[in-house]
This record gives sequence, structure tokens and C-alpha cells, in this order.
Amino acid sequence: MATTEVGTDLDARNDASLLVRGVSPVLEVPFTADGDVDHEGFDRVVRFVLSTGVTSVMFPGFASEFHKLSEDERQELTEILLSHTRGRGDVAAVIAVQDHATQLAARRAQQAVAAGADLINLLPPHFLSPSRDSLAAHVRAVLQAIAPVPLVLQYAPAETGTSLDADLLRAIATEHPNLRLVKVESSPPGPLIAELAAGSPSIPAVEGYAGVQLPDAVRRGAVGTQPGCSLTEVYVEIWRRLTGGDEEGGVDLHRRLLPYISYWMLDTERIIAAEKLISVRRGLFASAYCREPAHHPDQEEIRMVDRLLTEFADFLPYLG
Repeated sequence: MATTEVGTDLDARNDASLLVRGVSPVLEVPFTADGDVDHEGFDRVVRFVLSTGVTSVMFPGFASEFHKLSEDERQELTEILLSHTRGRGDVAAVIAVQDHATQLAARRAQQAVAAGADLINLLPPHFLSPSRDSLAAHVRAVLQAIAPVPLVLQYAPAETGTSLDADLLRAIATEHPNLRLVKVESSPPGPLIAELAAGSPSIPAVEGYAGVQLPDAVRRGAVGTQPGCSLTEVYVEIWRRLTGGDEEGGVDLHRRLLPYISYWMLDTERIIAAEKLISVRRGLFASAYCREPAHHPDQEEIRMVDRLLTEFADFLPYLG
């Protein structure tokens, strides 16, 4: 089971952000070999990830290829996820909003909440280099639109070029207490995680970026991690060790994983392709197809996936 630090069931019902602790995977979207959405495959992904003991999942993120989904596809997949989480008190669905226009972002967030989302993950706008003031206004508008529903603010400067800092985030959180978490994907994430935790108000942070810096992030106060979902059981075990009194064991297991994830995280399309191939090898769905533009693993990268599955066979059973 993932370490969640949720406390009582009543606490979790009153504040769904408490469920976004420990490992909170970002769900992948399987496609058929012809490039169509594999809805049955996605349903299996949802059921598999929820069966691992995590208490939250996020969709759609970069790992979900959100930027390659039509509006109808996105809504259909969101409904599949929410059909598994709606009304449950033990697991939270974090639905992501990436719209550039503030009006559209606020509307999508409200619609997701109405459909059953427990939290909103907000990626601030980044096209055409919006100003700091417009970024802050965008975040405030979405927070206000869904209040008091909690929001996770995603800070991914490598992917977006957006610049945020702890002072700005604390100012927003003071005005809008439903800003409950920040997903920190800067490199390294630790300094910002620590700064957010030490300030007033203190803002908990989760770490992303495939968990490349996970041990350091935990030492600096991260309350969770949001990797992709194909290796969920490995991340759950690393988190259990790091936070359960076996830091040395957690660091050792992470050290074994690091050569793989550090290579795949050289670019986002590369790790998407690798994780899909892992899921196919595990029997979760049939095709590792990624919509173009995409990364196409060469033979050595395919062998790397197979080496990982051999090395971590004790944690990653065949699911077919």
C-alpha cells in the first residue's frame, strides 16, 4: 500500500488533497495500432493503477499525451476514470486543466468538478510567454471558479518555460486557500519544495519529472510523487521505504531505477514511448503506439525496457 499520511477518513472526505500523498500516478492513454483511442485499454489502466493501493490518480497529463487528444476523446476518457472514482472516499481523481485562455480553463475546471473530479490540476498558460501578472491572474481565476474544491498547481518549467516562485505562490495561497498543493517539476525540485514548506502559509508539494530526484525531494518535505503509471508498484515500494523508516532501502531501490528514468526523461516523448512499451510488455494493453509527432524507440532502447522488466520482475508482474 502507498504511504498516504491521510489521517482519518473524515479528514480525507473534507479535504481531498490529503489523498494526493504518496504515489499519485499520471494515467497513460493507450491507442490502437491505427492510432485510435483504446477505450477498453484505458479502462484496464485505470483499474490496474487503482488496484496498486494508491489513493489518487491524475489525468490527463503530459504522460497521457493530453496535447494529442481531441475534445471528445478527452471527455470520454475522463468519464471512464470518474466512473471508477466518483463517490468513493478512499481515492481521489485529479483532473488536469491546461487551457491557455483563462475563461476556458475556468470553465473546464468547473465542468470537471461537476462531473465528479475531486481536485483540479492546473498547468498555467505558457504560449507566447505570458507575463507574470497574467499568469497569477489566470491561476486566481481558476481557483475562484472552483472554490472550495482543492487545486494542485503544476510547475513544469522545462516543458513550458513558465517561471513561478515561492513568494508568488504563497501570495496566491493566502488569497485562495483551495490552492492546496504544488506539483514541482523544476530541476532540481528540492529547493522550491523546501521553500514552499518553510514559508507562511506552508504549501505542501508533490514531485514529478518521473521521480528522478525523489529521495532528495522527500528529504526536503515532498508529500508525494506523480510519475507515469507503468511502474507504479516500483514507485510505491520506493515511497514506502523512504517514508517508512527504511531510507537506505528506498535510496537503493531508487538508485537501481535511476539509470532508466534519467535516460528516458531526456525528453518527454521518449519516456511516454518507453512507458507504453513497458505496459504492453506487461500485458496491460495491446499497442505501444504513440500519436505523431512521437519518439520511436530504437533496438537498444527496446532492450533497455526488457532489461528493466527483468531486473524489477519481483515488483512488476505480467498483467495479461
